[in-house]
Amino acid sequence: MVINFEWDEDKNAANQRKHGVSFQQAQYVFKDPYRIIADDLAHSTAQEARYYCLGQVEGSVMTVRFVERSGTIRIIGAGYWRKGRRAYEAQKSSVH
Repeated sequence: MVINFEWDEDKNAANQRKHGVSFQQAQYVFKDPYRIIADDLAHSTAQEARYYCLGQVEGSVMTVRFVERSGTIRIIGAGYWRKGRRAYEAQKSSVH
């Protein structure tokens, strides 16, 4: 299954400056077989649902904010945030 990704290059550059993560790197979170997809209720609207994907990239847990539009994942933000790591580790430990 091929997943298509897209993003705004200006947001990508800003994300790299702020969080040290490129959206190119962020794509790899979706390859983690233990990834978690969660609703982003704080940023969703009546017109568009937003989500978080939590998963490991190069040994660390990354959180990626995204929307899905017509079969394409549009990355909005990404970083290595403690809250995401705790949620991922709690979920992964309950599965094993």
